[in-house]
Amino acid sequence: MELELHQELNQEEMNLYLDKAAVLIEALPFIQRFQGATIVVKYGGSAMVEHDLKKSVIKDVALLKLVGFRPIIVHGGGKEITAWLNRFGKKTEFVNGFRVTDAETMRVAEMVLNRINKGLVSMMEKTGVKAVGISGKDGTVLRVDRKMPGGQDIGFVGDVKEVDTRLLNTLLDNDFVPVVCPVGSDDGYYSYNVNADDAACAIATAMKAQKLVFLSDIKGVYSDPDDPSTLISEMTVNETKEFLKSGHAGGGMLPKLQSCVDAIESGVSRVHILDGRIPHSQLLEFFTNRGIGTAIISDQEEKYYTN
Repeated sequence: MELELHQELNQEEMNLYLDKAAVLIEALPFIQRFQGATIVVKYGGSAMVEHDLKKSVIKDVALLKLVGFRPIIVHGGGKEITAWLNRFGKKTEFVNGFRVTDAETMRVAEMVLNRINKGLVSMMEKTGVKAVGISGKDGTVLRVDRKMPGGQDIGFVGDVKEVDTRLLNTLLDNDFVPVVCPVGSDDGYYSYNVNADDAACAIATAMKAQKLVFLSDIKGVYSDPDDPSTLISEMTVNETKEFLKSGHAGGGMLPKLQSCVDAIESGVSRVHILDGRIPHSQLLEFFTNRGIGTAIISDQEEKYYTN
């Protein structure tokens, strides 16, 4: 009886090892396909707040780096900025989704974003991967004009007009992961808060990235938002435009999808919308046949996920 039980446990262990081997084999063609690819990861949402999720995201990026990707992280920090403004008794106001940013709010935002930035760098360094935290002001990576939504002046909010890629390329070429906080400067070198989605799109476009990833609290695109089984694994740009016209995309999905379309039409190969609340969502999306989010691709690119 004891011998049979021992043999049964060994078989269970063997099945576990075989399952792990199958996962690695499934990942192989995707690792080969994107060897040396530049990817931009826009990191935001709840995954920036919960500590274990934060570690999961950083470990994913570290693994992508170690298997041959060239990752760049662009992070937000809106929730922490609001929390710190509340501590100072500063009221938060938004216009068309953009934070009204006077000089005092800009100082708080820059302080908070730099604090988040260095925390992410420390977490990356703990994985054994070298990282450097920079602001978009460093090396004039993000040069901006003042954003005027609907013609309204909302203060120090930047609209990216130019990305200088030299510092980013220098870091990547020297085996570092750049971690970028979305603060840019105008022609007078004043600081501006930049929407992290906008900053990530601009950087991905300028770097000719093969992948742009949006990590947020959105699971992906569903043909029926009330039916979790209708997740769309892959959409072309034209399909995405038709979906936007259909009226099925609501809330936070509208600007996300429009950012995806803009990035693809500007030269980015693939844009992924992933739920950062799911541990290791990037690995599941990149290295499995189906993925767990939605990928937006150009109309000319061949689909390779199984819908």
